Amino acid sequence: MQTLRHFLLAVQFFSRIPIHGRLAAWMGWSPEMQRASAAHLPGVGWLVGLWAAALVALIQWLTLASPWTPLLAAVISTAGTLWLTGGFHEDGLADVADGLGGFVTPERALEIMKDSRLGSYGVMALLMALLTKITLIAVLMSSVAAFWGPVPVMALLCCAHVLSRFTPLLLMHSLPHVGLAATSKTLNIAGKQLGWGGLVTGAIWCLPALGLLWWLGTWALIAKIVLACAIVTWLLQRWFRKRLGGMTGDCLGACQQLNELAILFAATLAVRPIL
Repeated sequence: MQTLRHFLLAVQFFSRIPIHGRLAAWMGWSPEMQRASAAHLPGVGWLVGLWAAALVALIQWLTLASPWTPLLAAVISTAGTLWLTGGFHEDGLADVADGLGGFVTPERALEIMKDSRLGSYGVMALLMALLTKITLIAVLMSSVAAFWGPVPVMALLCCAHVLSRFTPLLLMHSLPHVGLAATSKTLNIAGKQLGWGGLVTGAIWCLPALGLLWWLGTWALIAKIVLACAIVTWLLQRWFRKRLGGMTGDCLGACQQLNELAILFAATLAVRPIL
C-alpha cells in the first residue's frame, strides 16, 4: 500500500493527472513520502507513454494511413504529452539552456535557471528539442508503421518515456542538490541523494520496457538504446558537476528530455533489425 501511495504522489507531482478527494486523503503526504516517490518516475513514464501511443493509434485510424499520417501522428502525440505533463521536463531543459548557455558563475547560473522568463538559449533549445522529437517520431512512423502498422512505434514511444525517466534517478543518486532552497520546487524530491533502494525501484519499472524492446527487435536494439542513455547521462553528470557542483530539478528535466531524444535516435538506427 505504501508503494502505491508513493506512486500516486509521483503521478501528482510529475503530471497533470488530478488526484483529489478521498484518494488524495488516503494517499497522504510527508517530505519523506515525497522523496520516496521520485523512484517511481519511470512508472509515470508508462502513463505518459501509453497516452502518446494511444494518440498515435488514433491518428493512424482517423487518417487511414495517408501520406501525412507520420508527421501528424508525431505532432499530435508530442502535443498530447506536453499537455499531460504540463511541459514539466521541457521547462527544465529550457531553464538549463538559459543558465548554462553562457559563461557565468554557478551562483549566477542558478539565479538564471530560477527566472520565470525564457531567454534566447532556452527558446532555441526548446524549439530544437521539440522539432527533433517530432522528426524522429515521424521517421519511425514512416519506416516502421508503413510495413508493420503503428504497434511497434507505439511500443517504442512507451519505452522512450519510461527509460528516459530512469536516467534522472542516476543523477539524483550521484550528484547533490544545489538548487536555491528558498525557491526550489524539487527540494522535497531531490533534496537528498537517492539511495540504492530508489534506483532498484526505478529499475523494476523499466524491466517491462526492456522486455518490449526485446520483443521488437534483438539484443542489439536494447544495447544501442542503453548505450545512448549511458553516454548522454554520463556527459550531463560531468557537465553539471563541473558547471554547478551538483544538480537541480531543472537538470533532471533536461536529462529526461535529452535521453528521450537519444532513445528515439537510437531506435531509428535500429530500424533494420525491427523490419
